[in-house]
Amino acid sequence: MIEKLNVIQTMMALLGLSAVTITALEGVMIGRRAKGHPDRSAYDWSAFWVTVRINLWRVLVEAIPMGVVLGASLPFGQWMYEQRLWTVPMDSAWGWVAMFFCTEFFYYWMHRAGHRVRWYWASHQVHHSGNQYNLAAAFRQSITGKVTGGFVFFAPQCLLGFSPDAVLISYGLNLVYQFWIHTDLVPKLGWMEGVFNTPSAHRVHHAANVEYLDCNYGGTIMLFDRIFGTYVEERDGVPIRYGLVKPQTSRNALWVCLAEWAAIGRDLWRDVVSGRPQDVPGHLFGPPGWAPKGQGLTTEALRREMTALTGQPAGVPPAWLLDGLPPPVGALPGDALGRMASGGGRSTAAPRARGSRAEVDVEDAPSRA
Repeated sequence: MIEKLNVIQTMMALLGLSAVTITALEGVMIGRRAKGHPDRSAYDWSAFWVTVRINLWRVLVEAIPMGVVLGASLPFGQWMYEQRLWTVPMDSAWGWVAMFFCTEFFYYWMHRAGHRVRWYWASHQVHHSGNQYNLAAAFRQSITGKVTGGFVFFAPQCLLGFSPDAVLISYGLNLVYQFWIHTDLVPKLGWMEGVFNTPSAHRVHHAANVEYLDCNYGGTIMLFDRIFGTYVEERDGVPIRYGLVKPQTSRNALWVCLAEWAAIGRDLWRDVVSGRPQDVPGHLFGPPGWAPKGQGLTTEALRREMTALTGQPAGVPPAWLLDGLPPPVGALPGDALGRMASGGGRSTAAPRARGSRAEVDVEDAPSRA
């Protein structure tokens, strides 16, 4: 099995080099399009090189023996395959169709957990840390994803009769498909919207606008987003701000990968020293932004706050809200003050923590997207 994994890794390395080349060409194209158009942003080459350095760190991590990196994931998948209910024949068309839908189903739940469970979000947030939406985002991936055990989500697929090798290949092909959708150069694609994962659908997924948070988890199709109520269509005329809700502006590649883990460590340390061990599960496995007594800025809380500020659960939260600060003088219109006075929000309260802390700086902030 290890030899087969090495073949897969070689294939992915070749695909990765090709992706870097295509991504660089896209950067040149975007840069040329931006010339003479002040309404268009220039390509962020410094962010591109951060992504390249992140992948160099990934190469180092991948050099660690697979058993150490993957922990219990592969052995658990192999054990599940040994207990399989039946064997799916991969020499038949229906076997490949079943593989496709099973992989998509389990990918949906892994991806959803990556946004709704902080333990998994700590790794996945790297993918959302870019402040521009382009092909570079496709290979801005975590160095700790395998440590968190994400492949465990696919272990039940082995129980259903798919070998771990086949599951890995299917998952890899799912990710390869997603490369091309990381662009804002492609408009809506008509009837494909709501059926396939398109650039438009995935733009929504990468948005920091609160109305777009936590949606469109599908890898290649939107079937399970529609079934489980997480599909959101891109709205015409609504500007999208990409990246984390609290933008990540660091150019330190290792910090981009580990920032949320550092925030988790600080929260757990506070739980210990303050004698509140009951808060540990929430800080580890609650939604990103969770804090005791409902004082955090989870997706739901952000929508309540934006409703209080603007009258609707939409828009990009202002920096003072994310920093746990009171609004600047004159920042709120009279109708917003009225809504909050009637209990519609808490944005004029004393400084409160985002997550579990009030002090926030560029390289010391819990992330959310």
